[in-house]
Amino acid sequence: MVQTTLSTLTAALHDLLGLAAPAALTVLAVLAGLLLLGLLDRARAQTALTALTRHAPTLTRWAAAALALGAGLLTLTVARHVTELRLAAGQNARYANAADPDGGPTTQQAPHATLVETRTYSRSLVLPPDVYARIRVNNGWEQLLPYLGGENGTVQNLREGFTRTRGGSLVYTRDVTMLGERPLDMDRAAITTDLNFVDPAGGRGTYYNASFRASYTFSNPLDTPATLRFEFPLPQGSGTLNGFQLTVNGETFHASDLLNGSVWQGTVPARGAVRVEATYRNQGARGWSYVLSRREAIRSFELTLNTDRPARFQRYTLFPTAQTRSALSGRQTLKWQLTDAVTAQDIAVAFTQGSVRETLTKVGLMKSAALLLTALLLPLWAATRRLPLPPLPFAAALLGLSLGFTLGSVLGAYLPPQAAELLGSASALLLAWTALGGPRTLLVPLLLCAALPLAFLTGGHAGLLVTSLAATTLLLLLRGARATPVAT
Repeated sequence: MVQTTLSTLTAALHDLLGLAAPAALTVLAVLAGLLLLGLLDRARAQTALTALTRHAPTLTRWAAAALALGAGLLTLTVARHVTELRLAAGQNARYANAADPDGGPTTQQAPHATLVETRTYSRSLVLPPDVYARIRVNNGWEQLLPYLGGENGTVQNLREGFTRTRGGSLVYTRDVTMLGERPLDMDRAAITTDLNFVDPAGGRGTYYNASFRASYTFSNPLDTPATLRFEFPLPQGSGTLNGFQLTVNGETFHASDLLNGSVWQGTVPARGAVRVEATYRNQGARGWSYVLSRREAIRSFELTLNTDRPARFQRYTLFPTAQTRSALSGRQTLKWQLTDAVTAQDIAVAFTQGSVRETLTKVGLMKSAALLLTALLLPLWAATRRLPLPPLPFAAALLGLSLGFTLGSVLGAYLPPQAAELLGSASALLLAWTALGGPRTLLVPLLLCAALPLAFLTGGHAGLLVTSLAATTLLLLLRGARATPVAT
């Protein structure tokens, strides 16, 4: 990282040196103009030289402020390029010094409940005497199989045989007892999912820690004991599942106790009910979905999703029946409640999650804009309120603001982006205010400029916040200009 910083700084200085020749030509042109003025009008030249000598200390101080502004812009440009290179290297690196999220958009399918039952199918084939004799002579009993059909599924019992009729025909009979499953509708389904988002340090992708809890109830529709099966599909895109278990009528089963890790089967009394609770934890990112696998009758369905990020909903999916959001914590609760409904729509939620690299690039560009705004706003603010603004403290304030912003970029390698940039802006405000050491009213423009880059950390609300800051700044400037008496 140090080598990257030095390389970026060297490239920036090289670009600045490219401006040295035009600047030197400009200075020479000014000197030549002054020399020509002295030859043509010596009295006027002497007056201009005297005025320039008298104001030289003040001009020198303001030149120092201009140099401080240039140095601050150079520092912020280098910091922005270093941040971009660091993020690009982290995304393309084969190895990492911290764990990456092990999941993407998580899709949980609805479980299946079925009634395991046996059914017997009988088939028969009548063979005339001549056909029977021909098959018997050729020993081609396998020629009958295409006419008898195949058996799909689990065969429990197979009986077959031949009987001869009085007319001499031969009757082939096959009785097959097969094990089948009949789908059952859920009496009740109640699901609760908590999604807690994490912004990892170093600018890696945002992810969420999910906690899934569900309760399903179904029953035996027969008047006799029957075997029921419950299959809970494991979520897709979830990475590693932790703490996965099924609790059936109070008895807990782990993955090793179930068929294929997620299938329960047992005998249920006549008209008996089965309650299954499923729980697990996982990591995911960008979205979460609950898929209703078939058009089925839903007697009672309730899904509650708790999250701390604004959610959007995929088109043509089920929209929440209720939404609540806390103004202080930002947590949002979404609920879907269905009663006596038939649907094949799914529940799909997506979360606003821009690229960390793109977000930090915008923040870096806005830091340079905030520094330029400070260089313009502070003198204007002081002029409208007739406050003194010495050039050297002003230059120190610009340097302090740029150093604080740079600190935020550096902290981004160790802290989550929001925390790093918040600390950077707070440090920039503190350093600039300490260096300025002026009236308290000058703290207001510094606060507005320091808060400007943070607007791009709010997702899709940056435009609204920037517009609000601009309107607030304009109103405060107008108020100060009107409150200041005009000298006569």
